[in-house]
Amino acid sequence: MEEAQKNTNPTLSAGLGGIIGIKAGMTQVYAEDGRSLAVTVVEVKPNYVTQVKTSEKHGYSAVQIGFLPKKESRVNKAENGHFKKSGQPGYYHSQEFRFDNDKAVESLAEGNILSPDFIKNGDLVDVSAVSKGKGFQGTMKKYNYSGSFKTHGASVNHRSIGSIGMRADPGKVFKGKPMPGHMGHVKVSIQNVKVVKVDSDSGIILLHGSVPGPKSGIVTIRKAVKAGV
Repeated sequence: MEEAQKNTNPTLSAGLGGIIGIKAGMTQVYAEDGRSLAVTVVEVKPNYVTQVKTSEKHGYSAVQIGFLPKKESRVNKAENGHFKKSGQPGYYHSQEFRFDNDKAVESLAEGNILSPDFIKNGDLVDVSAVSKGKGFQGTMKKYNYSGSFKTHGASVNHRSIGSIGMRADPGKVFKGKPMPGHMGHVKVSIQNVKVVKVDSDSGIILLHGSVPGPKSGIVTIRKAVKAGV
């Protein structure tokens, strides 16, 4: 770990696709004009470069990031062999950021630790995370169905889905019909989220508004692709 920290280069992140953090929760801060702003606190822990991919060697340009190191006793031989160049035996989360060409990754090496310095106060970013899982839900909660009648003899079907199709013609249920089922626990991306504050010393980024996912969930922050659109 000490060897990897020696290779830290805050300037490397300027051309990278993003950085990974942990959702610590929500709070509020006050803007300069006195307005109260609801913000999500993202804790940015070390992002280790575990592999650099080039179009010549791998067919595309990318940088692989390891996040949240594991103890050596929790890592199998395959993981240990793949991640050993980064200075850690393994990681709980790994992710790639792809690029159009090799120029963005030519200065990177295994073991570098990325910095969030490319994100400034007032910037717009795109945030991705896995939403909260809500289990198996009916259509009233999942799709905002109004439900069935509450009077006129209606019984035990107040929250039922109702008709899902026609009779003999066409004699089937069309694809895409909203039905009861699993809800949540899917990747959700929000674009053009404003950065309220970046505290590099504490490893904290404050994002305006809410961010998908539960507390302690992994959050990916990228430069906004539609900023100014």
